[in-house]
Amino acid sequence: MNALRIRGGRRLMGEWTVQNAKNAVLPIMAAAILTEEKTVLEDCPTLSDISYMGDILRMLGCSVHMEGKRLQIDPQGLFGHEMPDELAKKIRSSIFLLGSILARFHKATVTLPGGCEIGLRPIDLHLSGLKQLGVRIHDEGGVIHCDGSAMKAGPVHFDYPSVGATENVMMAAALLKGETTLHNVAREPEIRDLQCFLNRMGADISGAGTHTIIIRGVRSLRGCVYRPMPDRIVAGTLLAAAAITGGSIKLYHTPTQDMYAMIAKFREMGCIITEKESSVALHAPERLTAFTQLQTQPFPGFPTDMQVQMSAIATLAKGTSVVVENVFENRFTHAGDFNRMGANVLINGRTAVIQGVDALYGAVVTARDLRGGAALAVAGLAAKGETIVENAQLVDRGYEAFEDSLNALGADVSRISIT
Repeated sequence: MNALRIRGGRRLMGEWTVQNAKNAVLPIMAAAILTEEKTVLEDCPTLSDISYMGDILRMLGCSVHMEGKRLQIDPQGLFGHEMPDELAKKIRSSIFLLGSILARFHKATVTLPGGCEIGLRPIDLHLSGLKQLGVRIHDEGGVIHCDGSAMKAGPVHFDYPSVGATENVMMAAALLKGETTLHNVAREPEIRDLQCFLNRMGADISGAGTHTIIIRGVRSLRGCVYRPMPDRIVAGTLLAAAAITGGSIKLYHTPTQDMYAMIAKFREMGCIITEKESSVALHAPERLTAFTQLQTQPFPGFPTDMQVQMSAIATLAKGTSVVVENVFENRFTHAGDFNRMGANVLINGRTAVIQGVDALYGAVVTARDLRGGAALAVAGLAAKGETIVENAQLVDRGYEAFEDSLNALGADVSRISIT
């Protein structure tokens, strides 16, 4: 186990280039097995989730090699349709392989996936979409057996616009003869990125970013070289870090067109934001102003992955902020840690009421999930004294050398070991 040690009170200033997005890379890695040719991902971040996904692919027979920032996936030796149980339990995104394995083998066996404990996150939507393609599914004690021998193209309707379910069915349908139309799909930018990647491989998919995606099946796909999109959540987290410290930063390689919901909240809190196509600058006031209400929603609404970071900066904002979490029911598990640092956060079901305080104080706190750990670090940047964020390895699931990016902007953050 390791921890982040943060000496607070430093105003963040400077420039930083944002990494590429974990939530784009993982489904793309799964899609790479839809061909027998090599795929290369450029500027791939070094993250534990990506490492776990690589391990799963290796156990299925792929060659996966990371050289610098180039991730090469060679699926020529792919032989397995059974997901390795122990690895699948470590990473939620292992479920993305369900659609691509079905497309290759017309059968798949997967274990219910793991990941952060931020809610139930049932995979019913994934399975429902696949059933509408003709997949027969049998659940045997948490092990899901899928028979895709009768898979066929056709209409698929999602009861809820799930990102993962949309991506899974896109992959499953890419090689099916005929036309598949997905209705009420998720519109997240990472889905647009997956569509772009699949089309680079030779797929015929359109509509990502709207409520309907059309997939015209092709006979085969080819390998390619591809650079995934930048990470809007990492960018938002760094903006939050600057905002809570009264700082002024500029971020490059930033998907500002996908961040309007975040940018609007920062402006509501008194920050001056200057945005360009691929960069954003933030100048924070001496003290932030509370936002009236923040409700998480599917894209283009406010992303649930940024909720806890915004809650962190609201703890020091003047006034009362109200946060309503509509996506994951366990996103408020860090309220107690914020209060331990001197915050005033009251939770009632899926609503948090945050009364801004004059100061936070360093404390020993514990990351319980990826985004919560990052948010505790953000709070620690503005706290008086020293903050220790335990379980910092969870932050490594989505932030590449998080302390390096913060220190480059003027923070005092170090990684320590805890026995």
